[in-house]
Amino acid sequence: MGELFGTLSDGTRVHRWTLERDGVRVRVLSYGGIVQSVEVPDRDGHRADVVLGFPGLDGYLAHPEPYLGALVGRYANRIAGGRFALDGREHTVTRNEGANSLHGGERGFDKRVWEVEPVEHGLRLSRVSPHGEEGFPGRLEVTATYTLQAAGALSIAYEAVTDAPTVVSLTNHSYWNLGGSGDAAGHELRLAASRYTPVDEGLIPTGVPADVTGSRFDFRTARKTGSGYDHNFALDKGVTPAAEEVAELYDPASGRQLTVATTEPGLQLYTADHLPAPFARGAGVALETQHFPDSPNRPDFPSTVLRPGEVYRSQTVYGFSVR
Repeated sequence: MGELFGTLSDGTRVHRWTLERDGVRVRVLSYGGIVQSVEVPDRDGHRADVVLGFPGLDGYLAHPEPYLGALVGRYANRIAGGRFALDGREHTVTRNEGANSLHGGERGFDKRVWEVEPVEHGLRLSRVSPHGEEGFPGRLEVTATYTLQAAGALSIAYEAVTDAPTVVSLTNHSYWNLGGSGDAAGHELRLAASRYTPVDEGLIPTGVPADVTGSRFDFRTARKTGSGYDHNFALDKGVTPAAEEVAELYDPASGRQLTVATTEPGLQLYTADHLPAPFARGAGVALETQHFPDSPNRPDFPSTVLRPGEVYRSQTVYGFSVR
């Protein structure tokens, strides 16, 4: 059993677990599957927390919208109009961002208490999302296994099965600040993505992925992230059975470097231009591995449909080093 972290208004207890291996320390909450902290050393060996988080449960309850460190589902990112058709039947899901559904609805996976079971070098989180939760069809059994691999890399492996056709896309919503404090806009980012999905004012994709060449979306050569990004990048590798490296984030001041490997076809870059106090604008960089926004309404995008008898599998690995 992890340590008691807090109690919800209905009396449900929230616990925190600590994982430590090869100089990396990670703390995970049963509430929302939240990665509360990730402590790694800089080039001089000084350890600091490199993800944004609140010290107590009250912070997460008071400020749920940034999804700090959370396990996001059933559907990461946006579904236009809060509706989609599947096998000829239209489904309406919770609209919690204007006319659209965002990150699973009003009470998505980020606001649920998960069952937690220790495993070797990690934790297995699980819950059952009942048919109709936030409007999504099918009873969905979900597990997310957080593991500290050799050299302290953090792996998050997701699995899900359903008893009826549904759509699924899961991610982790950590905001990275490799300096441990201050502004993250000076971080240098490299992405293995030659295309991105242009969006409308509601951040819904408007058409086919566009070439990044000659635009501010070209991160194929590492450069500063700056600000003004909340966009999905179509990774060159597409969907892969094993996690492949797609991103590298580097902080020149501390020497800390983060690599991201994933099985997913997309990555949402969000430069945190809207964060609640005590966090300043641009205090972190979110790198959300995912399927594309609004895929249930876009048959030309990689499919997010899960059917009975199939197993949804996804993995993302965060590696840490210095230079």
